[in-house]
Amino acid sequence: MNLQSNTIRTIGMDLGDRNHVLCLLDDAGEVVAKCEVVNTAHALRNFLQQFENPALVRVTMESGTHSPWISHLLDSWGFEVLVGNARRLRAIWETDRKDDYRDAEMLARIGRFDPQLLYPIQHRSMEAHADLAVLRARDALMRSRTLLINCARGLVKSEGGRLPKCSAPAFAKKAAEHVPIALAPAINPMLSQIAAMSTQIREYERCVERLCECAYTDTSRMRQVAGVGALTALAFLLTIEDPDRFRKNRSAGPFLGLTPKRDQSADTDKELSISKAGDAYMRRLLTQSANYILGPFGKDCELRRFGQRLAARGGKGAKRRAVTAVARKLAVLLLRLWKTGETYEPLRRRAGNSKDGQETAA
Repeated sequence: MNLQSNTIRTIGMDLGDRNHVLCLLDDAGEVVAKCEVVNTAHALRNFLQQFENPALVRVTMESGTHSPWISHLLDSWGFEVLVGNARRLRAIWETDRKDDYRDAEMLARIGRFDPQLLYPIQHRSMEAHADLAVLRARDALMRSRTLLINCARGLVKSEGGRLPKCSAPAFAKKAAEHVPIALAPAINPMLSQIAAMSTQIREYERCVERLCECAYTDTSRMRQVAGVGALTALAFLLTIEDPDRFRKNRSAGPFLGLTPKRDQSADTDKELSISKAGDAYMRRLLTQSANYILGPFGKDCELRRFGQRLAARGGKGAKRRAVTAVARKLAVLLLRLWKTGETYEPLRRRAGNSKDGQETAA
């Protein structure tokens, strides 16, 4: 195998946790070689540095755990890198004879024939990835704290007791004096962990505020919407990263998996659930904001009225569909505010009608 020749044009990489399988194709689409490379930057460099002109070589891979750092690394070395959307590559994960070598060859052939069949995605920058990790770490601690609180309540309840109702941050302090003596060895260490988690969560929240104020000032435009805080605004900005990646603002809904799937053929057009594509964490944050907007503390605005109209139609799951629809429109609104920098008007249509009436009267 002479990798120093200029005949190799496409490399398919099936990424693994310990090793990667590579398939190399020449100009004619013939397989030059299939091999394995250890999953380290050093091993990848030793193998790929044999190519004389990286700019002439296209590397294709599926999205996954290791695709962000590997794609950025290969791009910095001068290779053309295509990252395929793993959810859309049915030709690979639905085959009857699946193995890593076949997957690598399929990736190479698709990338050589038509890159659009990969439904290529764009990974966020490593800086944005690191900042988003702060939000995900906070979310992991929040879920762990909730699990421990529920466990403590369940253990005490099974002994005939009951811990007081309180907020999660105050739980460790208020629950301590209500723990039965017999359960103290089991519950008290959990309370210590809950208290430590609450302290770290507050530190994460301060970090999020600092990022919004110093590094990502565009979040202030999104936080004009009641129900959208620093966490949701920062997550939205870091998830999309480049607002100009969408030609239309409405594309934010499908990108985040908030639009219904479709199965239409002839006279059949089924009603399906949302696609749930894209970032699940961002979708959850938007749904939480939508619940606040439609909830008892939500302020009067076009989004709230829109959701209330949908919920008023009744039927099975009307409230749930209304929340999803508001979350989808909220994503479009946040993208628009980010792009234009305009001031948010909660009742824009109402204000517009009022102005029209004044002009007519004049």
